[in-house]
Amino acid sequence: MIHLLNLLAAIALLVWGTNIVRAGVIRIFGENLRRVLAGSLSNRFKAVLAGVAVTGLVQSSTATAVIISSFVGSGFVGMAAGLAVMLGAEVGTSLMTVVFSFDLSWLSPLLIFSGVVLFVSNERSSAGRFGQVAIGFGLITLGLQLIVAATQPLIASPAIRGLIVALPNDVLLDIVVGALLTMATYSSLAFVLLTATLAASGILPVTVALGLVLGANIGSGVLAMLSSSGPATVRMRLPLGSLLFKLAGCVIAIPLLPQIHVLLQNHIPTVHAQVIAFHLGFNVIRAALFIGLTGPMARLVEKVLPVPVAPAGSTRPRHLDPSALATPSLAITCAAREALHQADVVETMLSGILPVLRRNDLVLAEQLRNMDDTVDELYSAIKFYLTQISREALSEDEGRRWTDIVSFTINMEQIGDIIERVIQDIEDKKIRKARSFSDAGMAEIVHLHERLMANLRLGMSVFLDGHVRDAKKLLEEKARFRDLEHEYAATHIARLQDHTAQSIETSSLHIDLISDLKRINSHICSIAYPILETAGALSKTRIRHSQLSPLSADELKR
Repeated sequence: MIHLLNLLAAIALLVWGTNIVRAGVIRIFGENLRRVLAGSLSNRFKAVLAGVAVTGLVQSSTATAVIISSFVGSGFVGMAAGLAVMLGAEVGTSLMTVVFSFDLSWLSPLLIFSGVVLFVSNERSSAGRFGQVAIGFGLITLGLQLIVAATQPLIASPAIRGLIVALPNDVLLDIVVGALLTMATYSSLAFVLLTATLAASGILPVTVALGLVLGANIGSGVLAMLSSSGPATVRMRLPLGSLLFKLAGCVIAIPLLPQIHVLLQNHIPTVHAQVIAFHLGFNVIRAALFIGLTGPMARLVEKVLPVPVAPAGSTRPRHLDPSALATPSLAITCAAREALHQADVVETMLSGILPVLRRNDLVLAEQLRNMDDTVDELYSAIKFYLTQISREALSEDEGRRWTDIVSFTINMEQIGDIIERVIQDIEDKKIRKARSFSDAGMAEIVHLHERLMANLRLGMSVFLDGHVRDAKKLLEEKARFRDLEHEYAATHIARLQDHTAQSIETSSLHIDLISDLKRINSHICSIAYPILETAGALSKTRIRHSQLSPLSADELKR
């Protein structure tokens, strides 16, 4: 029993090391990982190479599948290019299996020691993150050594040999067992290395080991589907297409296994190397065969898994992808897109104020007020999603973007609350009392509303692009809007002095309305502050000290 526990612990250490490497690489590259991928997908062959490179870094084709599935679901990557990346991802896993099949016993203590020194000395710096990756690689090599040591005593165990007896002549059973064990270990790399070690130790016949390797590929495909599952059906397309490619590859390989076995024996001297070479050859040949079929496969899975059409006015978040949380930089992008969705709802509410004013439309007024619940629900969903993003894994720029999104969604939520109160006031003070604005008063409200709509759209652009020029323009609009509020308040008082009946009846509503529109504009203009502050374009105070005369001693005493 102790030998089995040692083996399980060694496998767990190997998987844990893989997870540490993946987390460390994502922290180091962050948003750059997405940019590199996006720039590498101009054609299928570059996409395959990108899959090889990314999987070599994150040490897991399943992790690559989760990342690319998120990109496909978010529209950053096309379906065909994503499938090409996944073909390369399996090749990347196979290459890393080759690397770790060598004797790296000297490397493990070196990596762990140097990694701990770097990580402890400055955890939050780039050096500390590289140290984390080094620790992960060291644990992987240590886990492999422990697997070899733990399997030696199992060779003489009658129970283990009896368990293996049922496998040799049933390839399909081998594949099923390999898939299940790969899912149990959550790492095809770990399982293939374990299989090669067991075969080299004489516990497994080579024919069984080859079947288990095929099963490992299937298991990693199923893991990718399980990891990418969620409310958005589109995220299941990529892992499904990748799994179908793997199944097709197994169908081709199964009848050729006897010839492959003979070929391996004739050209590769050791059993351990034969298993590793088969794993690499299978994925390289599969990538070469199916690289030209990524387009038809993409169309097939898109037909099998159509995108569900969200009903109009749906309150459900559209872009908060749970699987993207594994890649914080991508999760930030998803949250930003959802914040723009929230702003779209606010824009609809704001644009509906004028029709309610002009047509006294109580039905529309109720619909607009109910939309504030949608704004609140989206705000809560975005806020909860952001809290699940590891702040430690974010770069300095991504951390600022995290804060900007929080600030933006708060402003949108408060604007929604103001609009709801504005519409309620219009119902109570105008529509139900059958009152109307004067022509001049209505023209003023229309003008303020038009400027407000333009400023909201400008604010959304500033939030999306972060251009300093547009942020300055938005902040200038705050001063212009304030001047207009003062001007229109003065002209309204002038109409009251002229005893204009309509102005007298709607005076309270008119003053409140222009005041509320100014408050909405202030929230919109607040979007510009983080961008201008980061650019160093804000002064500490609006007071012009040069125009202030110092107070005399007598004035100070007063």
